[in-house]
Amino acid sequence: MAAPRTPKGRTKAVAARLAVAYPDALCELDHENAFELLAATILSAQCTDARVNMVTPRLFARYPDAARLAAADPVEVAEIVRSTGFFQTKTRNLIGMATALIGRFGGEVPTELADLVTLPGVGRKTGNVVRSVAFGLPGLPVDTHVGRLARRLALTVEDDPVKVEAQLNAFLPPPEWGPFSLRTILHGRRVCDAKRPNCGACVLEDLCPSSLLPRRRSAGIPKKS
Repeated sequence: MAAPRTPKGRTKAVAARLAVAYPDALCELDHENAFELLAATILSAQCTDARVNMVTPRLFARYPDAARLAAADPVEVAEIVRSTGFFQTKTRNLIGMATALIGRFGGEVPTELADLVTLPGVGRKTGNVVRSVAFGLPGLPVDTHVGRLARRLALTVEDDPVKVEAQLNAFLPPPEWGPFSLRTILHGRRVCDAKRPNCGACVLEDLCPSSLLPRRRSAGIPKKS
């Protein structure tokens, strides 16, 4: 079957194949509720999920809800989250987020993206993570992996994550937004690496205009088994 020629067609085909490859894709940030996921996602900025998961058990044991985090000593929070990088900014954002939840949302994490992005440290990516993962609502987080793969696969030519999100949203039904993002992130981490994409192991290779394999074959180099 010929590869789809339009970005919309490729997006639908990519979504279908990733659903088969990663049927049970889950967010890799450890959490038990929306508040924990929101805090963990704030900490994940320019930090690996694995590192965040090393920090959050202590953070959540000490500050299990918005009320206690809002009243936290910034020095103590900073000491806990220091290893995630940019810890002073993240400390301010965490305490500011919790304070805003208490002051404006009754201590609960809001479900609307328009409300989520008013919280300190929360942009569209973080808001969409919380919406899609914690609440099961439509939301397509565009992180570096989603943006990179969307451009490599010619689903978009945009660099701005907001524009990438809008374009992908237009191609997929809302219930697929969150799962598509999670699966694309996993594929970006495990196969389509930023520097050394493993095209030979990629289930999207024949759909991908950026694949290295056609160039290898044209040079007489066989595909690895």
